[in-house]
Amino acid sequence: MLRERARRPEERLRRLRRTEALRELLRETKVYPSSLMAPIFVRDGVGVVEAVEAMPGVNRFSVDTVSEYVGRLVEEGVRSVLLFGIPRKKDEAGSQAYAPDGVVARAVRELKSHFDIVVAADVCLCEYTSHGHCGVVQGNGVSNDLTLPLLTKAALCYAEAGADILAPSAAMDRQVMAIRSGMDASSYEDRLVMGYSAKFSSSFYGPFREAARSAPAFGDRKGYQISPANSREAMREIDSEVKEGADIVMVKPALPYLDVISKARARYDLPLAAYSVSGEYSMIKAASANGWLDEKSAAMEVATSIRRAGADIIITYFAEQLAIWLKEGS
Repeated sequence: MLRERARRPEERLRRLRRTEALRELLRETKVYPSSLMAPIFVRDGVGVVEAVEAMPGVNRFSVDTVSEYVGRLVEEGVRSVLLFGIPRKKDEAGSQAYAPDGVVARAVRELKSHFDIVVAADVCLCEYTSHGHCGVVQGNGVSNDLTLPLLTKAALCYAEAGADILAPSAAMDRQVMAIRSGMDASSYEDRLVMGYSAKFSSSFYGPFREAARSAPAFGDRKGYQISPANSREAMREIDSEVKEGADIVMVKPALPYLDVISKARARYDLPLAAYSVSGEYSMIKAASANGWLDEKSAAMEVATSIRRAGADIIITYFAEQLAIWLKEGS
């Protein structure tokens, strides 16, 4: 009887938040510098550190200057990078993507000779083709099957240079299978394949296309990237690349697709990457420059939300700055 009459303790969740020390102790989601991957644009030339106008704080580096930037990343605890190439010349077949002396292959060799880091190489043709599409143009569209051998050639080129991860982003069906088969047949079975498995046709890619000079000369990429409305289709894309042998799967963009990241985390046990893309970065930079929000707080909140949704790896242009802020807060 006494037990029945006992008054239930009043729930006061604010007790959990009273001091900074308590808040840190009880923090459910933590971001670490080692979970960040920095995208880097490398271009032909010598002595080049060239600002990207649409992405304040982001630069294009020539191969001889990229090590200085990567050295800073390593100093702050960021130990993985994702390379994108900007060649001196482009053609319809994107031949510089798989040239042994191409800019990404040279950058991979440069970085692996100086640092004990994970080097991922983006595998796509859009930066290298004169038309700006991600594969071989046939008629009014992109031929999936004619593109696969070229993606495999590019991946093999980067693997030979020393890349640890091959990251096909062309949104071609069976691209992971083609690259995985090419790696295994060429004694590179130890190299990882990170699929851009759920890559949405997004308006948030705009600043990247300026940075990589990869905007399509005609049409768009809606015929081979996922509609923003389709999360079930995204799950099917991820499932397909898991079956094809992907070691890591990715959702891109990150912030508008946190629900997809969460679904992927619940469904798959593979390492999961999320790409916080150029538009996400530039929005924060622009709003901060206008005094509309605090850059540090916003960038940290976005990174935390991506991690909270379930991503193991956060690919972000804020990598260096986030690592500095995380260190300051430790």
